[in-house]
Amino acid sequence: MKKKLTATALSIALALTIGTGSVFADSKMDSVIDRTIGVTYKTGGTTTNGFDCSGFTRYVFLKLGMTLPHQSTAQYKMGTAVSKSQMRPGDLVFFNTFGKGVSHVGIFVGSGKFAHASSSRGVIVSSLSESYYAKRYIGAKRVMSTSKYQAAAYN
Repeated sequence: MKKKLTATALSIALALTIGTGSVFADSKMDSVIDRTIGVTYKTGGTTTNGFDCSGFTRYVFLKLGMTLPHQSTAQYKMGTAVSKSQMRPGDLVFFNTFGKGVSHVGIFVGSGKFAHASSSRGVIVSSLSESYYAKRYIGAKRVMSTSKYQAAAYN
């Protein structure tokens, strides 16, 4: 009985955490990201045959009508810096994973989570509060104008 209750509680918790879609359900950006979840990691990859981190962000933004360079450090030079408390879905989040400046990028999806191409797990959604990412977080940039954001979030 205890195992059954634990399993039920875990199922409910997962359903509440994951939901039926991503954090910004029914948006154009949501649809693009949802279609890429599970795509394998590939160094230099920019297509659904395999992504590296900046190839993933470039792909998503191309689908939204914006061109990003294919390198996390170049993407970091774009846009306007935003604090964690001001982030909104579509902002880029950057990390120092190699010990020397920007080396990883993802897309903030809301509720403290970001989508990215992990070198070990492919395209996934992770929490900014996971210790690995929290220790390596550099900052966030807003690269979409308000009108592009609204189009991506609500169309």
